[in-house]
Amino acid sequence: MKKLFGIISIALLLSACSNDDWRSASREPAGIAPKPEEVSDAVIEFYAADAFSWRGWFAVHTWVAVKEENASEYTVYEVTGWRVKRGLPALYEYKTSTPDRYWFGSKPEKVLSITGEKAATLIPEIKSAVARYPWANEYTVFPGPNSNTFPTWIGLQVPELELDMPFSAIGSGYADNDS
Repeated sequence: MKKLFGIISIALLLSACSNDDWRSASREPAGIAPKPEEVSDAVIEFYAADAFSWRGWFAVHTWVAVKEENASEYTVYEVTGWRVKRGLPALYEYKTSTPDRYWFGSKPEKVLSITGEKAATLIPEIKSAVARYPWANEYTVFPGPNSNTFPTWIGLQVPELELDMPFSAIGSGYADNDS
């Protein structure tokens, strides 16, 4: 009976995931980032969204977006494992006006948001920290380095951010292993 209960529980858990096909999962903007065409101030945003598929029950995926004063787009910095599997660096950056897109069906939440003069002062420090990230070409789901290690490491390099990562940011503790 316990075995049957376990099988049913796992089946229910896996079937309850709303984003089980990455090709059709939403990547629409969540509408929580300041729009560059409306906000001229510098902006720093850290986001977290439930990880893809069943992993979202336990963990989040996190990323960083910065917009310099008067910029028309954000620069997003993100770490993903599938890039490493393709022979590419885990860490990458891209430009977008919508840094708050759903993470394959999961709506992001702001972990941190800083605007104005403080953001303008800290953006160069963030960019410098990104350039020094020691695991830019590595990705390991557990214990790390992974997508949660990266923003945590940035927060440790730029303590003025006062970044407080979510409990479910599995792999964030790996950032203390700076080599």
